Amino acid sequence: MRIGELSRRTGVPVPTIKYYLREGLLPAGELTSPNQASYGDAHERRLRLVRALLEVGGLSVAAIREVLVAVDDQEQPVHDLLGEAAARLVPAYGDGRDGAGGAADAETVLARERVVRLIEERGWRIASTNKAAEALVAALASVRRVGHVGFVELLDDYAEAAERVGRTDLDYVARRVAREDLVEAAVVGTVLGDAVFAALRRMAQVDASARTFGAEASDV
Repeated sequence: MRIGELSRRTGVPVPTIKYYLREGLLPAGELTSPNQASYGDAHERRLRLVRALLEVGGLSVAAIREVLVAVDDQEQPVHDLLGEAAARLVPAYGDGRDGAGGAADAETVLARERVVRLIEERGWRIASTNKAAEALVAALASVRRVGHVGFVELLDDYAEAAERVGRTDLDYVARRVAREDLVEAAVVGTVLGDAVFAALRRMAQVDASARTFGAEASDV
């Protein structure tokens, strides 16, 4: 197909496609004449992935390029490939209380010990230095600083729910075959899945509040 058809199929403007070509995010098409190139299904799939990483994942062009290098490395296991993408989607959290020289305050030390114990107790195959684990440490440390230590006691319940959601996410991703489709599904499932889960959680909270305090249905 010509670049115009690729644009129509994907909804991506031709100038944007040309920009992606210049930046190396999209492989060059097959030249059919000095000024014309032909593009195939692989280009359409790659373009869809680039847009997902950019628009849904919020990644920079440089970060997208790194993910695409991993996608094109056929020797890299799928687990590591998904990790390359997921690691860039976990937002930073906390205020950096691990100060100069790596010194951590008491809340951070306690939070890190709790996260390490959680990983061990649940048998999770994840390093305590993983970006997501570090984000959890920062969140739990902040909870302690504002005086809600009791909230940490709910961690196992949250972990139980997270396991179910995580399995659901991966079941969705595993339906894909092409590596681009796997990463795209992981990005969409992670970012938009977070939004869906947050909305469902809020709905459940409203329902639980109404049942606990005897209120009627509310739009608040």
